[in-house]
Amino acid sequence: MKILVINSGSSSLKFQLLNTLGLSPVISGMIDRIGVKQSKFSYTLYRGKEIVNKIDQFSYIKDTTDAFKLLIDMLQNSGVINASTDLTAIGHRVVHGGDQFNQPVLITGSVLDSIRKNIPLAPLHNPANLKGIDICRETFPAIPQVAVFDTAFHQTMPEKAYRYPLENTLYGEHKIRRYGFHGTSHQYVANCAAQVLDKSVSQLNLITLHLGNGASAAAIQAGQSVDTSMGMTPLEGLMMGTRCGDIDPGIIFYLARNSELDFDEIDSQLNHQSGLYGICGLNDMREIQQQAEHGEKHAKLAIEMYCYRIKKYIGAYFAILGRLDGLVFTAGIGENSQTVRLLVCQGLEHFGIHIDPKKNNITINSATEIQTNESPVKILVVPTNEETEIARQTLTCI
Repeated sequence: MKILVINSGSSSLKFQLLNTLGLSPVISGMIDRIGVKQSKFSYTLYRGKEIVNKIDQFSYIKDTTDAFKLLIDMLQNSGVINASTDLTAIGHRVVHGGDQFNQPVLITGSVLDSIRKNIPLAPLHNPANLKGIDICRETFPAIPQVAVFDTAFHQTMPEKAYRYPLENTLYGEHKIRRYGFHGTSHQYVANCAAQVLDKSVSQLNLITLHLGNGASAAAIQAGQSVDTSMGMTPLEGLMMGTRCGDIDPGIIFYLARNSELDFDEIDSQLNHQSGLYGICGLNDMREIQQQAEHGEKHAKLAIEMYCYRIKKYIGAYFAILGRLDGLVFTAGIGENSQTVRLLVCQGLEHFGIHIDPKKNNITINSATEIQTNESPVKILVVPTNEETEIARQTLTCI
């Protein structure tokens, strides 16, 4: 029996099929650039954990409905599922669960209504997630389907952490509060770190750093999120690939009054033209590091700003946790950039964080410790796997 994990976006469809026993992957892939002339359908077949084949196909895929039809045809024609009875459940990533959901839930009509009500909080993501759910329920009506929310893991934050210092009615009537995102990733790597350290996650205080094109930090105490850097939207917090992260909110009003930008254009500036891209014109850390090595000053500044802001959050979360057992790096930059990991950790020795440059420089494919032998705080690099976490939570839910 198998579990299908679906992450349906506005222009992409990510998926993974896993065996229920051991949650080993069967097939994973993505349909990208939906609605564009040269759409891409790529997937990887596995035997155990070994890659058997990688396939890339290019064609025009009109919309999400066509993308799902292509995916389901491929799953059936390739023989990885013989019938809908091969599926135990389908787990769906849903970006925003508001404050209604603190765990995965079996999808019902009332759950769908709640996800729709949260569309104003995630106008780009929740409608696409709903579209994927609707298509899968229509295609596999007898299969249990589960919603796993990016925001759920952070619902354990105390009110003093999730409330903004704004007038009470803005929270009561408009639900303006901090929600946090990347919850499945933070939860997954925290549990993996506990396994590596041979302790229960309930015994550990961790700071987890999800550093990809989107980036967030989380303070995890005894297995529960007590604070996280992203807020009501994914714009708050760390400097990211194209998002600004923390800024003075007065900047928005200043630009509205003193530039020719309207609010939609300001929104686009902060979400799509800021962060690393805003400083050096690139948002791929690999390219930025190459530019910096050749002396490009804006690339060097972008890296310095990026790491400086991560350090500030580590300091803040250390103060909140009181004791730190582990610092965890994950996602594309966190897993692959030795430079970022080194610059983030350097200067934090007074917090008990001592990185070993030799251990840091090896290629990392599995959860690995990179601290010195004398370091009181463990430093780990843990490859994230949100699809596995969604599958695990789906299986637990049903």
